Amino acid sequence: MAKVIGIMGESGSGKTTSLRNLDPATTFYIDCDKKGLSWKGWRRQYNTENGNYYRTDDKNEVMRSLAWLNCDNGTYAAYQKILGKNATILSEDMKTKARTFKTVVIDTLNGIMVADEVERMREKGYDKWVDLAQCVWDLLNYINTMRDDLTVIVLCHSQTQKEDDGYTFTRIKTSGKKLDKLNVESKLTTVLYATATGGEYKFQTHADHSTAKTPMGAIEESSIPNDIMIVIKALEDY
Repeated sequence: MAKVIGIMGESGSGKTTSLRNLDPATTFYIDCDKKGLSWKGWRRQYNTENGNYYRTDDKNEVMRSLAWLNCDNGTYAAYQKILGKNATILSEDMKTKARTFKTVVIDTLNGIMVADEVERMREKGYDKWVDLAQCVWDLLNYINTMRDDLTVIVLCHSQTQKEDDGYTFTRIKTSGKKLDKLNVESKLTTVLYATATGGEYKFQTHADHSTAKTPMGAIEESSIPNDIMIVIKALEDY
C-alpha cells in the first residue's frame, strides 16, 4: 500500500512550492493544472525528455499513468485491469523505468474535476455528476493500492465555509454535491493545509477549523515549514 499525502490550500499558498526538494530522478509529476511548477529551474528538473513530467487533465490519461507506475512486479495484471483488453504490452524497459519512481505527484485533483465538468457542461441531468464522483473515487481508491515503495502526493484546492455565527471550516474543494457527500479526505491518511501569512509559508498538520490530519504520533507540531520532505521523512520514521 502506497503512502498517500494530500495537500490542500488556496492558490498562492505554496502547495506546489512545497515540493521543491523532491528528487526529480525518482519523482513523476502529473501536471493536471497545466501551469508548470513554481520555482526557478523546474523545467530542467521535470520535462518529457527526462521522462518524469506529464501535462494532462484527462482522467483516463491520469489513470493510465498511475497504472504504468504501479507495474512493480513484472506482471501485466494491474496495468491491464485499468486499461482493459486494449492495453498494450509493457516492454521491460518501460517496467524498469516505472520502478525508478518512488514519488508520484498529482497537481491538482481539481484540474481533473474541472476538465471533466467543462467537457460535459452541455449535458443535462445528474448522470455527469455521478460519473465524475465515480471517477474521483476510483482514482483515490486506486492510489491507495499502489506499490508499497511509492509515496503519492495529491494536491487540491481548498474551500472555506463560513457560518452565520462566524465559525469557519476549511476542506478540500470538490465539484458537485455528490463528491461533497463522498468525503475526499477519508481516502487520504495525511492531509496538510498549506497557508501563507505575512510572507511565511507553513503546513498545518492537525485539525483546527479544517480537515488537516496526520497519523497520531507522526508529527507532533501543529504547524511546520512548507517542505514536503519533512513530512515524508516523518511518515517513513513512523
